[in-house]
Amino acid sequence: MSKYLLGIDCGSTMVKAAIVDVQGNELAVAGRKIDVMHPQPGWSENDMTALWEKVCDVIREVLVQSDVPPEEIASVTCTGHGNGLFLVDAGGKPVRPGIGSADGRARQYIEEWTERNVLGTLRAKTMQAIWPAQPNALLRWLRDHEPDTIARAKTLFMCKDYVRFMLTGEAYMEITDMSGTSLIDVGTGRYDDVILEAWGIADLKRIMPPLKKSHDICGAITAEAARRTGLREGTPVAGGMFDIDACGLAVGMVDETRFCIVAGTWGNNQYISKTPVADEGIFMTSRYSIDGYYLMLEGSATSAGNLDWFLKNFFASDAELLAVKSPERNIYAFCEEMIRQTTPQDPGILFLPFLYGNPVDLDAKGTLIGLQSWHTRGDVMRAVFEGIVFGHLWHAKRLFKFRDTPDMIRLTGGGRNSKFWAQMFADVFQIPVEIPTGTELGCLGAAICGAVAVGLYDSYEQACGAMVKTDRTIMPNRELTELYERKYARYLQLLDLLAPGWKSLFFS
Repeated sequence: MSKYLLGIDCGSTMVKAAIVDVQGNELAVAGRKIDVMHPQPGWSENDMTALWEKVCDVIREVLVQSDVPPEEIASVTCTGHGNGLFLVDAGGKPVRPGIGSADGRARQYIEEWTERNVLGTLRAKTMQAIWPAQPNALLRWLRDHEPDTIARAKTLFMCKDYVRFMLTGEAYMEITDMSGTSLIDVGTGRYDDVILEAWGIADLKRIMPPLKKSHDICGAITAEAARRTGLREGTPVAGGMFDIDACGLAVGMVDETRFCIVAGTWGNNQYISKTPVADEGIFMTSRYSIDGYYLMLEGSATSAGNLDWFLKNFFASDAELLAVKSPERNIYAFCEEMIRQTTPQDPGILFLPFLYGNPVDLDAKGTLIGLQSWHTRGDVMRAVFEGIVFGHLWHAKRLFKFRDTPDMIRLTGGGRNSKFWAQMFADVFQIPVEIPTGTELGCLGAAICGAVAVGLYDSYEQACGAMVKTDRTIMPNRELTELYERKYARYLQLLDLLAPGWKSLFFS
């Protein structure tokens, strides 16, 4: 029996692939950057054809790197960012560019629905907040502004479902992803006419394909996909999952004890339970890959994407020089060198990581406050690192109202690549932090799903027990408890002080 698994992770800015064995060991990893287009302020789009081509590229690359024969790949499974939307016509061709999960064009509908308290009547069904990049709002926007697009659309996909469609030619929507879109009843796991009618898109149920579970087999690699990727025609393709589920599986989140933080483009903080939370005090409850469990999430685009923007716009030349001189040193080592020239003691700078949106106010913006002439680049870098961690803590504390504070946190995403930053998470939260083994945990989570789908393991619990490992545990520095409590209190105070002025300051 084939003992290798291919996981594909379609993120907001990168598409990655990894081949792992049944013990979870990575044999090869490849990635390509996605060209995100911003045709208007607040818009975020990508070329769907180019996305598919890059998926083909990374699959071919990992097959070559790993030297695993295509016939030895037991399954192919995709994960990807949630929300946004990807539309194809009756011939399976894109009807317009894909829309990403950070798009803001449909804000007016969120404001209108909020003013009319539409969500108040639906929360027990949808179990989540609403925001502009969800497909409910985007479909309304397209109907009003691009009616020809809606007329030509045959099928609605989330990002990874579109990629799976290109691999198999079969159109399905996988349920963990769909349960984060405010388009279905999360409790029943079904499309709901009452919900669609409330958003004013009841007739668009026609473009919503059948729902499948993560571990359902949803087709096989077609002859054309085999030609494009190097995979064997007929290789089984699993349903896959929302990327938050993939990260959950990759850290062994198979019961209610585990707590996971994803420090990526989005800062996600999550746990699972058999009891869903539909309270307005929580950002999102969705269906988890493991039957009977729900995933409770607090998150926003306030994490490592802010650091990427900061480095790109203010340290690009330094990063390029670093790459030339020492290719083996990653960008986090560069950041840490500057920060190590500072101390945790208060430099008087606060950073609000709101460059791509925020959880507190639609008008709030990214903010660096408290600069003085004596501050250094290291002081600013420390403030950026700390502000992102404070953003995670803000979300996590909302979750802790519905569960016990965890004894351990497992950290994934870009933040796990920095020992210094991982230590900062432990110090700010005052909770030990474990770092899972592997470099592409989204791909690993997808591979775990694929292993269950084809019967290599009988359950997710069994698969995670065999395939999930940890590299190290980071203990918090108890001497910094009071210091970070004081800094975080100041962060909260700044949120309160700025709250009345965002709209008047920036007008939108």
